[in-house]
Amino acid sequence: MSIDSRQVAAGMLEAVPFARTLGFEFVEIAPEADGGVRAVVRLPDSPATHNHVAGPHAGAMFTLGETASGAVVLAAFGHLLDRAVPLAVRADIAYRKLARGAVLATARLARPAREVTAELEAGRRPEFPVVVEIATEDGTPTSEMTVIWTLRPQ
Repeated sequence: MSIDSRQVAAGMLEAVPFARTLGFEFVEIAPEADGGVRAVVRLPDSPATHNHVAGPHAGAMFTLGETASGAVVLAAFGHLLDRAVPLAVRADIAYRKLARGAVLATARLARPAREVTAELEAGRRPEFPVVVEIATEDGTPTSEMTVIWTLRPQ
């Protein structure tokens, strides 16, 4: 699988203006050895996104994780956009440790893309998870998230 990470990042920032508002930076969008996709998105440290204890606000972290998961979906299934619309169905997040400073969301497709595509081609509406770890820049995990996506046939 070939991924144009700049095109995916630009597409995300165009389609999701809120990601621009929060100042997200797309660090990496790349294929993985198992045929999956990984995306890393950074939320810079800014008082504008802080909560009452001077860390990243829970809503900003949720949006960061959801955006990273969306980058994975766009990278894995962007070639199907003429036939299907990707939509987040539901999400679950666990805040494990107080974050300080900039945070990184690393998202991975948790199901083989070829299986999802095969379901779509068979006339079904596939659902699939994207798992996300949010950590500080030194690698300390702060949150875990799973976003369930679907590809709605057009």
